[in-house]
Amino acid sequence: MEDTTKYLIHARIAANGVVERSDVVGAVFGQTEGLLGDELDLRDLQESSKVGRIDVEITSENGQSFGELTIATSLDRAETAILGASLETIDRVGPCRAEIEITEIEDIRAAKRREVVDRAKELLATAFDDTTVSSTDLVADVRDSVRAEEIDTYDGLPAGPSVDSSDAVIVVEGRADVLQLLQYGIKNAVAVEGTDIPETVADLTTTRTTTVFVDGDRGGELILRELLQVGDVDFVAFAPTDRSVEDLSRGEVLTRLRQKVAADRLGDVQNVRETMAGLVDDNNPPMTPESTDEETTADTEVEVVPTSSPAASPSPPGQVGAAFGHSEQTTPDSSADATPDPSADATPDSATDTLGVS
Repeated sequence: MEDTTKYLIHARIAANGVVERSDVVGAVFGQTEGLLGDELDLRDLQESSKVGRIDVEITSENGQSFGELTIATSLDRAETAILGASLETIDRVGPCRAEIEITEIEDIRAAKRREVVDRAKELLATAFDDTTVSSTDLVADVRDSVRAEEIDTYDGLPAGPSVDSSDAVIVVEGRADVLQLLQYGIKNAVAVEGTDIPETVADLTTTRTTTVFVDGDRGGELILRELLQVGDVDFVAFAPTDRSVEDLSRGEVLTRLRQKVAADRLGDVQNVRETMAGLVDDNNPPMTPESTDEETTADTEVEVVPTSSPAASPSPPGQVGAAFGHSEQTTPDSSADATPDPSADATPDSATDTLGVS
């Protein structure tokens, strides 16, 4: 009956005397029998499962009884209303005078609909993942996954695929830094994996144009100091203070590499980061990440073109493109200076020459 119930008839019972549940049920069947005809006879309706069992809850106090009666039906609205009205004709329960009043006819389907709507609201708010993505995000995800798969090893150390063939390398701290640079198209980075500089990296710096790009904290400075002692470092770049290379955006990475400083200009200073901040050219402020990131829609890849050995012809501090593994023709503005200023900073004037992006 529960599966087909449409309505619940709720009624209140009051009797002048002590009565029990069986007295109420007997009064309902006895006093409604033949009242509504054969089609709405309560016993016949129960046998055909159109009316459910009669639920009665009754209590007695001070010689009077009070309670509630509930009948479930699968009849239509009119028939249910008629059946409810017939219950109010009952005037005796057992030996006592009684009164039955219909308090409510509840539409079970409406209650279920309310439950469905409330649950649907909860599911809509919590059960669905945020899967709305733009086409730009999809393209970026695919490119990033491909670049992540390109990570290689150099003598067991995480490295970009171009480290073996490039005449310029970027030395970073860990694998995550190599992956981040790969996502930005920089494929000639190798990681030292800690403060104990591997002999492989130290030897590599003696045969390649080397840029050290480390985190902007004390750990990064310690790694740089050790590299300066055991290797042959050409250029130095730091992430912003208290930030890691792996956390930088494309614009921030390229800006920091533009601002790299020749290692021989640092000397034996105590605070390398403060010294480098003073060497950055005030006339060439770094690009903001927002302006640089506007160009990331293209699949920018830094090519690595072999150049002459750094030992035979060392790269000047302004030739920042060497750190990316190749050089390009300088812009007319940068070549117009017939007499270079020996105190000029390592930051190049040409953004294209700095990035090595064709």
